[in-house]
Amino acid sequence: MSETSAKSDAPPVSPAVRITERTLGAILALLAIGWAADLYRMLGLYFLAEQFLAVILGFALAAVFVRYPVRRDAPRLTLPWYDAVAAIVGLATCLYVAWNYPTIIEFFFDVPIDGLVCSWILFVLCIEGLRRAVGMPLVVIVVVFSAYALVGHFVPGALQTREIEVNRMVLYLGMDTSGLFGLVMLVGVTIVIPFILFGQLLFNSGGSAFFNDLSLALMGRYRGGAAKISVTASSLFGSISGIVVSNILATGVITIPLMKKAGFTPRQAAAIEATASTGGQLMPPVMGAVAFLMADFLQRPYKDIVIAALVPSLLYYIAIFIQADLEAAKLGIKRVEESLIPRLGGVLKKGWPFILPFVALVYVLFWKNEAAELAALYACLVVVVLGLVLGYDGQRMKLRAVWECIIATGIGSLDILMIAAAAGFIMGILQTTGLGFALTLFLVQLGAGSILALLVLSALLCIVLGMGMPTLGVYVLLAVLIAPSLVEVGISPLAAHMFILYLGMMSMITPPVAIAAFFAASLAGSEPMRTGFTAMRFGWTAYIVPFLFVFSPSLLLDTTDPVQTAIAISSAMAGVWIVSAGFIGYAFRPLSLPIRIGIIIGGFALLMPAEIGAWAAWTDIAGLILSVALLTFEFLGARRERTAAVPQPVPGEQG
Repeated sequence: MSETSAKSDAPPVSPAVRITERTLGAILALLAIGWAADLYRMLGLYFLAEQFLAVILGFALAAVFVRYPVRRDAPRLTLPWYDAVAAIVGLATCLYVAWNYPTIIEFFFDVPIDGLVCSWILFVLCIEGLRRAVGMPLVVIVVVFSAYALVGHFVPGALQTREIEVNRMVLYLGMDTSGLFGLVMLVGVTIVIPFILFGQLLFNSGGSAFFNDLSLALMGRYRGGAAKISVTASSLFGSISGIVVSNILATGVITIPLMKKAGFTPRQAAAIEATASTGGQLMPPVMGAVAFLMADFLQRPYKDIVIAALVPSLLYYIAIFIQADLEAAKLGIKRVEESLIPRLGGVLKKGWPFILPFVALVYVLFWKNEAAELAALYACLVVVVLGLVLGYDGQRMKLRAVWECIIATGIGSLDILMIAAAAGFIMGILQTTGLGFALTLFLVQLGAGSILALLVLSALLCIVLGMGMPTLGVYVLLAVLIAPSLVEVGISPLAAHMFILYLGMMSMITPPVAIAAFFAASLAGSEPMRTGFTAMRFGWTAYIVPFLFVFSPSLLLDTTDPVQTAIAISSAMAGVWIVSAGFIGYAFRPLSLPIRIGIIIGGFALLMPAEIGAWAAWTDIAGLILSVALLTFEFLGARRERTAAVPQPVPGEQG
């Protein structure tokens, strides 16, 4: 049921609505799990993937119109007749398409009337379902692209498109494999849903409690331990969930009050949580859902994506961790209270088995080279066994909880499936009108032949287009709009897609529409816009590092020279530490403005990978010399201050 209706002071939800929603969610999840486990083929049932996707979409549309009312901020208490009609029509239309899809496709170029009517119905219902489940930003984008497709042939210059008749375009979007039932929907159903189930099971079996306690035991005894707990826990949980708001809910409700109690301001606590939760989507081995989609876009093994993400994600979290540590030192924030910190040995003794699902996941993915969805199901089985047999801290998972996880998985996938439908429409429009090629040509021309200019322009577009949208939708949109232009100018496809992922993801904490920062601010009681700007400072590496790995394959571990890779990573880590100190204004003591500026300059010079050009080696040397000189000066100054602060014995007063 919805969060609003779950509140104790809200009117009760109609039992019929609740039962219908839960039933549709369970069917949706079970159908997807059956496909991931290849059960249908084992039972001798053979059908096209598009037919299966149509069935899934039918149950998803029905569930969306049962779950979400017309007004997104209103509680769902009863089911109005018009929502019931929309749910039934959506399900019936998709079942008809699934049954008759081979015939519709056979006569596709004759524009069959049944295919056309079904396509119009699905287009309208998916757009309305998208509005209800996700909000207006992506709806506006789909509508704008659809309108442009109809008038683009009148536009002069590079952005001119092919002329296409409206009915033929809608049929293409609804039935072609480059449209609604294309790659994004397939990945969303076959891969994302099993990983959502994995996250649900891990959360309900005690696994998330174990990782929270582990973070507390590891980091609670260090200065600013509350912030470090937030960074550690959010990175672990965020990698599994892949949904920023869910991550903030799961970890922020604990870590934000803990940080505030320790001495961090509400704004700092919210910014640290928002930045750490956002970056969870970059953390191997799961990386939310986006990595699987990227692997399909690039037609590369999933492990290539994970390996490429290792160093950038490490740099991202090093920056947050260092800034949290130095901020704590600057504010005089100490460790977490001893009474709140569990013993590491005790935590590991109670919860070490919850590491096994990740071992199973990595083993099946990397050593067995099985499909990602099958790896997720193996991990789910391990979690279920652990939860039912062992549990965590004396709390075992009940068998009913497994069923509740399946229901929650189906309901929790609705927004992703609506995003996948919208992405299919956008990709179909780009394909059928030639707008994708036109946009690539336009961006390349706008970059005026300069890769750096094109990267800066693309970075701005990534952040702007991503505002107000979930990460999966952001990535799909950018993958079809921006990535081709980057590849066109010679950037490797892997670097191009990692670039748009990072910059698109940062829309989550970049004002004026910073969903993660605003949500964390509401939990912390801080001012949303100022929280967003503070979060940008904590997550600064994600704005800079993508530019570096475009020019430096070493940072994506996409090189055969281990020495060059080691030097690039070491200098980047040193640069991140030094720049972070400059941003905070504290190293061994508070930094004066000139020293801060000098340290930031030295740190950025160290960040320059040698592959950028012959001059980069000299900037590394200059940055190292400048940084070491300034930090040595600060270290000696801080030591003199500490010595001066120690009371000296007065002559003649000793015994």
